Amino acid sequence: MVVDFESEIKELEDFKPESLMRREYSESEDRQENILRPQHLEDFQGQQEIKDNLEIFIKAALKRGEALDHTFIVGPPGLGKTTLASIIANEMKSDIRMTSAPALDKPKDLAGILTNLSENSIFFIDEIHRLKPVIEEMLYIAMEDYEIDWVIGQGPAARTMRIPLPHFTLIGATTKAGNVSSPLASRFGINLHIDFYDDEELAKIIKRSSHILKTEIDDDALLLLAHCSRGTPRIANRLLRRLRDFALVLSDGRITKNTVEQGLERLGIDSNGLEKMDRQILKTIIEYYGGGPVGADTLSISVGEAVESLEDFYEPYLIQQGYLKRTPRGRCVTRKAYELLDIKGGSYADEGLLF
Repeated sequence: MVVDFESEIKELEDFKPESLMRREYSESEDRQENILRPQHLEDFQGQQEIKDNLEIFIKAALKRGEALDHTFIVGPPGLGKTTLASIIANEMKSDIRMTSAPALDKPKDLAGILTNLSENSIFFIDEIHRLKPVIEEMLYIAMEDYEIDWVIGQGPAARTMRIPLPHFTLIGATTKAGNVSSPLASRFGINLHIDFYDDEELAKIIKRSSHILKTEIDDDALLLLAHCSRGTPRIANRLLRRLRDFALVLSDGRITKNTVEQGLERLGIDSNGLEKMDRQILKTIIEYYGGGPVGADTLSISVGEAVESLEDFYEPYLIQQGYLKRTPRGRCVTRKAYELLDIKGGSYADEGLLF
């Protein structure tokens, strides 16, 4: 069989870095995501405090023969909220039904799922902050009384029937805890907040994933890849799969430090995990707005990105790494951003200093 290496290399070069570095789940881009998901708490890397507490809660619920208390999972995209829900179901030896809030359009959609749950099963709702108020109201009663009210008939002949439900555990996941209504949030007995992963934890995740993908990776390549993954396992696994492609086509299939460096360069990602748009945002604020402040709407027009993408994807990492600050007047770059882009002079607007 003749392999057209030039066409394969061209295909690799055509990958869009934006899709690789986004934390959101994409079925078309993450077909192997489920293969890499851990199934048990012992395989879940990082978040040690969460794992220790969950282990106790699960063991206690199993000893009592009861459903686990309703669980609220908060954290940025790609950190393992859905994975953790699946792990809880596996550890509880329970069935799990998964859906997302936008899919629950009418009360009958929720009623259909709740009435078909089995005893002590898990019901997972992703993006729970997007539930409609009428769905939330039905969910309140289901969570507390394990019953739902259903209206039969219309007009003067209408009457309410209360339908009993099996005891279940609702797991709600959200990236925006502040958008979840207080009445709903207060009904969760277990609250878990997932933080970004450090390089050591990501290295363990990548090593486990490489073993599943049957790909060898050097230790120094492992650490470099972990450092470029924005503290996010989903991004780490995506980059690993792309670098596996580079290693297979351009070398002997083993991922070395040189493979990582060349692959990231082709994908437009630097050693700090910043991609082209990250640097463009910082450069635009410096060159067009004197380092800031500048509003989100103005900035989004200047760089050609939606405001939602700026606020939900790019800005959190730039702020976390100390390149950007949000102020009451708008976004300002820091001295670290000038150093990153090797730009001298200008005003350091955030402190009112000149350098």
